[in-house]
Amino acid sequence: MSTIDMETVKSLRERTGAGVLDCKKALEASGGDLEKAIDVLREKGLAKAVSKSSREAGDGMVFTYIHAGGKLGVLVELNCETDFVAKTEDFQGLGKEIAIQIAATDPSYIRQEDVPAEVVEHEKALYRVQLEAEKKPEQVWDKIIEGKLSAYYKENCLMQQAYIRDESKTVEELVKAMIAKTGENIVVSRFARFSIVGKPTMC
Repeated sequence: MSTIDMETVKSLRERTGAGVLDCKKALEASGGDLEKAIDVLREKGLAKAVSKSSREAGDGMVFTYIHAGGKLGVLVELNCETDFVAKTEDFQGLGKEIAIQIAATDPSYIRQEDVPAEVVEHEKALYRVQLEAEKKPEQVWDKIIEGKLSAYYKENCLMQQAYIRDESKTVEELVKAMIAKTGENIVVSRFARFSIVGKPTMC
């Protein structure tokens, strides 16, 4: 049986709301396939958040944030299910906070799954060169590389980033809290970050 890494367990837990042990068992039963594991949990009635996360978010708003005397700007599309929620103060506050987050942290991607496979492989190759130069034993390379990749995602993926106003929670947890509050699916669809001193970042 393949080893199920904790990042996959965490991802499944965030998407379903199921317990850690239930997530681990579902992943083992599905051979580590995240989507199949969600189906396993749904069949057992353990998936709490899937119903919302699978619903289409066809409404929403585009938010802007301008900083540094007009030299830094962000556009972000935040979607929800209805115009009613899109117009609420809570939803608009979330959109503004996410725009500020992007301005401050300059992420390259929205979520971990958006990182191209070739980028991940390039990062892994760099880490292997570093580990070889540091003369680390090869048997621990995989574990160290997994940790370094996790750190890469937390720095470069918006949803995995620590929220700048409260680093005890991630941006994804911030969004999930709003999903729970509004009862609607909420999705960050795309963003663009423009800077006079650097190239724009678009997702």
